[in-house]
Amino acid sequence: MKSLKQRKSISYSKWGYVFLLPFFSVFIVFTLIPLVSTIYYSFFENYMSGLTQIGPTFVGLDNYKTILFETDLPKYAWNTFFIWILGFIPQILISLLLAVWFTSKRLDIKFSSFFKTVIYMPNLIMAAAFSMLFFALFSDVGPVNNILVSLGFERFSFMDSVGGNRGLIALMNFLLWFGNTTILIMAGVMGIDDSILEAAQIDGAGPWKTFWHVTLPSIRPILVYVLITSMIGGIQMFDVPQIFTNGRGGPNRTSMTLIMYLNNHLFSKNYGLAGALSVILLIATAILSFVVYRNLTEKEAK
Repeated sequence: MKSLKQRKSISYSKWGYVFLLPFFSVFIVFTLIPLVSTIYYSFFENYMSGLTQIGPTFVGLDNYKTILFETDLPKYAWNTFFIWILGFIPQILISLLLAVWFTSKRLDIKFSSFFKTVIYMPNLIMAAAFSMLFFALFSDVGPVNNILVSLGFERFSFMDSVGGNRGLIALMNFLLWFGNTTILIMAGVMGIDDSILEAAQIDGAGPWKTFWHVTLPSIRPILVYVLITSMIGGIQMFDVPQIFTNGRGGPNRTSMTLIMYLNNHLFSKNYGLAGALSVILLIATAILSFVVYRNLTEKEAK
């Protein structure tokens, strides 16, 4: 009896901490320590001048002042925002449309599983490979220009055009991510109780009113998640424009994004300015995410 009581009194809660230990170990080593060191070194002058190492020398907020007031940071921020919004608007609209179609019992689309797989497949392709493919297709001697010439049009230099560069980068981001967004929105739509939709139809609501007044409010948490994650991904946009423009940022750096600018500092080994820019982007991302989340969730509560 005594041994039985001892077994019953054994606590297994410690095993929860044991199973969490690998995650926290990896997080501390590969995320927390680099984050703290980045913030620390952002206050130091630390760069290479030829083969000579300058610093690290404590300079306080000088790196932040240089980034904010002595560089083209607003221009790169505008480039990033413009390219992101150019790809995100059609992404969310088409994803909403496809999600409603695929989940509609009235339409009952045949081979929907096949179509879902097809639209998600671009998300499985590496962004680098996608960029190289588009570079080959839309180069001055590529297939797209050859088709234009065969149709009687003049060759169009997409690489030397501001609109061409930005438009193709936005198109690639759209193609890479609209399938993932569609799957997420579909999950939200499928979670809506059928009785709510039936009640709206009984009250005389047509397809458009049902979508606007029932479906959209019901999937608001999913839309908030998609918007915030897409915005964070837009701020971190790098691989597609970096490879497509060969790191130059298009004509007159009109396609230079914030992370491409950060990469230039890392490439030149100016770690102090790179750290300051990283911290600025971290703060800006946190503020924007908080504002979007707060505003959209407050509207839901009201």
